[in-house]
Amino acid sequence: MGCMLIDPSQKYQPYIPLQFNERKWPTKTFKQAPIWLSTDLRDGNQALANPMTADQKLTFFRLLVKCGFKEIEIAYPAASDTDFNFVRYLVESNEVPDDVWIQVLTPAREDLIRRTFDSIAGAKRVIIHMYNATCALFRDVVFRNSKEQTIDLAVSHTKIVRDLSDKYTASHGTMFRYEYSPETFSQTEVDFSVAICDAVKAAWGKAGTGDNRIIFNLPATVEVAPPNHYADQVCYVSLKSTGIAAAELAVLGGADRIEGCLFGNGERTGNVDIVNLALNLYTQGIPPNLDFSDLQGVIDVVTQCNDLPIHPRHPYAGELVFTAFSGSHQDAIKKGFEDQKRRHARNSANGEPQIWSMPYLPIDPADLGCTYEAVIRVNSQSGKGGVAYLIKQHLDLDLPRKMQIAFYQVVQAIADREAREMTVEDITTAFRNTYHFGGSKHEGRLALKSFNITTEPSAEPSNEDETRDERRYFDGTIKVDGVLRIVRGDGNGPISALLDALRTHLDIHLTLREYSEHTIGDGESAKAASYIELVAASDNIKEARGTSQSWWGVGVDSDITASGAVNSAIGDRILPELKLNVGFNPTSGQADIADAIVNSLGLQLPRRFQASFFEVVQRATLNSAGQISYDSLIQLFKETYGYEVPHPSRFELVWFNLEKPTEAGRLRITAELLIDNEARQVTGEGNGPLSALLAALHSQINGTLSIREYSEHSIGEGAEVTAVSFVELVYEVGGKSKKMTAWGVGHDSDIAASGLKAVLSAASSSIDMVEGTA
Repeated sequence: MGCMLIDPSQKYQPYIPLQFNERKWPTKTFKQAPIWLSTDLRDGNQALANPMTADQKLTFFRLLVKCGFKEIEIAYPAASDTDFNFVRYLVESNEVPDDVWIQVLTPAREDLIRRTFDSIAGAKRVIIHMYNATCALFRDVVFRNSKEQTIDLAVSHTKIVRDLSDKYTASHGTMFRYEYSPETFSQTEVDFSVAICDAVKAAWGKAGTGDNRIIFNLPATVEVAPPNHYADQVCYVSLKSTGIAAAELAVLGGADRIEGCLFGNGERTGNVDIVNLALNLYTQGIPPNLDFSDLQGVIDVVTQCNDLPIHPRHPYAGELVFTAFSGSHQDAIKKGFEDQKRRHARNSANGEPQIWSMPYLPIDPADLGCTYEAVIRVNSQSGKGGVAYLIKQHLDLDLPRKMQIAFYQVVQAIADREAREMTVEDITTAFRNTYHFGGSKHEGRLALKSFNITTEPSAEPSNEDETRDERRYFDGTIKVDGVLRIVRGDGNGPISALLDALRTHLDIHLTLREYSEHTIGDGESAKAASYIELVAASDNIKEARGTSQSWWGVGVDSDITASGAVNSAIGDRILPELKLNVGFNPTSGQADIADAIVNSLGLQLPRRFQASFFEVVQRATLNSAGQISYDSLIQLFKETYGYEVPHPSRFELVWFNLEKPTEAGRLRITAELLIDNEARQVTGEGNGPLSALLAALHSQINGTLSIREYSEHSIGEGAEVTAVSFVELVYEVGGKSKKMTAWGVGHDSDIAASGLKAVLSAASSSIDMVEGTA
């Protein structure tokens, strides 16, 4: 078992700070990206337990080119035939773009240097990278060389590289650059580092500017001191370098080139992570000259080739790096997105840059090809802000604060019970099920199928200075525990009218406490989202509004928001049943009669139609002690309006054609009608199909017909859907003061035909009534 020392100074020596008073890096800032060199295919590959295959290396090389690297260390060709052959393949297959420098590594050994040059014969741009270890530990223990011998080793082999580069330039036209690495630089005496680099530069003899510059790579082979010490070393040598903080400080200290690997692979603790460095610059508004727009694609290639995972908390690349589980963090991010949306709108209007500024997110994940789905994830430690953010992102619903609290309790209960992270699907499903939101799949015991809101002026005000109010009348069809029910109510607004209908027909007593709404989308596609909070009704208004128990509902566009809240409120409570198997007597309400029609025939009768047919039912039961069976009631409706049964009618439609005349906004109908069983062709013009048909009928009858009310709805689904139309006509005959009204029903797969048939049905009934009273 290990045993750490109480006093580690008895075993380990601290680094010796550099006595250097001319440091400039502390006051410098980044202005531009350094030159990047990827050594994934060389140093990164040699650090793998299972080195990459040739195919994997080729895939990785192509990725580096795609990301924008202009300098790539591709191999240590003298180390193995695999590396040598890989270099030859890149050269012979023209895989290397003309503007990319390939770099090959060799130690300071003549035979290995020559083998290295053999590998790159015919390449266009090559960097020869030679190294030897320089620190005292290696000089004294590993190689047993003096400082002078170490310098001579570097100088003599630099001359070999120089001579061979001249030879290959002459024979193959290759452009060469030279890189020298005093390996273990971070542990080498700084004065000796300067001496050996000066000697190598002199031996190379052709260091210039631009592409002719000699490259001194100062590796932090083993980090033995803080990054500021490394920056001092680089600043002292006025050269260049490679850890994240150390590399950044080294650049400030004077370095202009960084060698590293994607995501920090390499021997021991790895090389500097070029992705991390580049994106650090990017978040400071400095172009890194590397493209990681598809970061996940880069991750996929690197992990496949290296067979090493990316840590979940790895900067920029980890799957959890943009993720917040904490409630306070989630709330900050949610508010940050909301504020930034408003700020960016102002910036756009003023022609200003849309600067990214977000709590906990120094970079926009979208810039890296990531979505915002992983930004906020939910477990038992999360808060309402995170849950509300996910609902807004995935359902476009910006929940009121009190509703956020209510739904958060639902989510937390599930997370506590299941002791796991809640996925987005878990949360949205819980929301839909809790508030019965999102279509028939999530319907509760009560489901609003259709409704109509009408407005009528209230009674005359007693004071002339008072404004006359308007009443809202709700007529709707609600499925109650699988049975369709017709409900009617009135109130000061649509919600209060619906609540009145529920109170009247289903004995549900609720009142409104809070209502809010917002738009979803823009322009013609915009929809309205509404939120409602209901509480139990009470004679004491103050008590009702102060109660701690409430139920929330949400609806989008034409939905009646209250239905979701009502479902939560009623729970498993037993509701008044619709007894369809008992007879109806004259004291049964109009809604009860309408319930029977909608459940049997699927027809949602308008309110005035309900009253008209109720009178028909009352007259029909005068001679039957006020009793009528359910089946007889349905048959009475069919025969009265000629619905789905043969019915003698004054007017029947054979065929019709609609066309637009020259006058704008008009429509002409040509039709063949059976009028008292006689075929006649008629024409007429109007603002629409129905008014055009009425104009055509006026040539065939005495008097005039006008439409008092019209409504329609569909029956069935998909290919089986048909249209049903309801028309109330007023028939007037000159010389007779009495006006007659009658309803007609029409149905057809064509909505225009459905309306025309309803008009003819009503016209037949109204004329029959007038002539019957003549």
